[in-house]
Amino acid sequence: MNQFPSASQPSDNSTSSGSPSSTLCVGVIGLGHMGSAFARNLISSGYRTLVFDRNPSKRAACSGAEAVDTISGLASCDLVFSSLPNDEVLTSLTEGDNGILSALKRGAIHVSTSTISPETARRLSVLHEKAGQGYIASPVLGNPDLAAARKVFFMVAGSTDQVTTAVPILNDLGQHTFLLGNDPGHANLMKLGANVMIATTLESMGETLALLRKGGIPAETGYEILTNSLFDSKVHKAYGGKILREQYRPAGMVVPLALKDMRLALTEAENSATPMPFVSIVRDRMVAMMARGWKDLDWSALGLLASQDARLPSDPKLSDLLS
Repeated sequence: MNQFPSASQPSDNSTSSGSPSSTLCVGVIGLGHMGSAFARNLISSGYRTLVFDRNPSKRAACSGAEAVDTISGLASCDLVFSSLPNDEVLTSLTEGDNGILSALKRGAIHVSTSTISPETARRLSVLHEKAGQGYIASPVLGNPDLAAARKVFFMVAGSTDQVTTAVPILNDLGQHTFLLGNDPGHANLMKLGANVMIATTLESMGETLALLRKGGIPAETGYEILTNSLFDSKVHKAYGGKILREQYRPAGMVVPLALKDMRLALTEAENSATPMPFVSIVRDRMVAMMARGWKDLDWSALGLLASQDARLPSDPKLSDLLS
């Protein structure tokens, strides 16, 4: 049962930068594009911030943080964020003699921002509870640029007391926090649902812009009309713009991670007997992208696949991707 009075928690982070130092010690595990953005913002907000990544150069690049060589170096943290790519990596860094479970003190909270399966989130929550620690699922909607600007959205689920502790920090890092109750799996299921909608929108926009181009309507004209009429959402504008400009690098979400999310969503769909035929198609389209060697491209390259299938010419700068 949802014990929270509201489904969302607005954030007022207009004065986040330069705010008074917190007495909390906060750690960040995983210094990719998202994790490093969180760490930089925590530092600028005055938190004592400890960071760990298996790549020493990423630790060194996080100016202003206290870098630690092992996860055990985070033992003094009251709250630790993990920003990791999948279930396997998160599990391997959480369990074991040198993992998060063994490193954190009693009462500390692990906030997982990763997009993982609901099952893994629930299992890790149980393990942390047995260790006298907290676990909050807090996956993120938004890309690294939005994370750097404190404009991401957090979907949060976990124990009421632990969520109450974490929400002020999350509000400082993003523009809105949505509360989804006590079951951490619900936060991750919500994130998978959101990514499904983005992926199916990308496929739809890619096919539509290809159709317009084949019919003689410039993609720029089609994009302008669509995104300034009935399809003026952030997803249509931001990702449609990438398809229009054929701007698939640098990637906000690389194809393998997007494919992983479609696979997780379809697993949940199968377990709950929920047919999702469109998602199955998009999953197969992403497999086709992997077969073409596009693993380093943004998932909006679904638009590139649609244009290639339609035998439309591409920008010459993409020639190295299509060889």
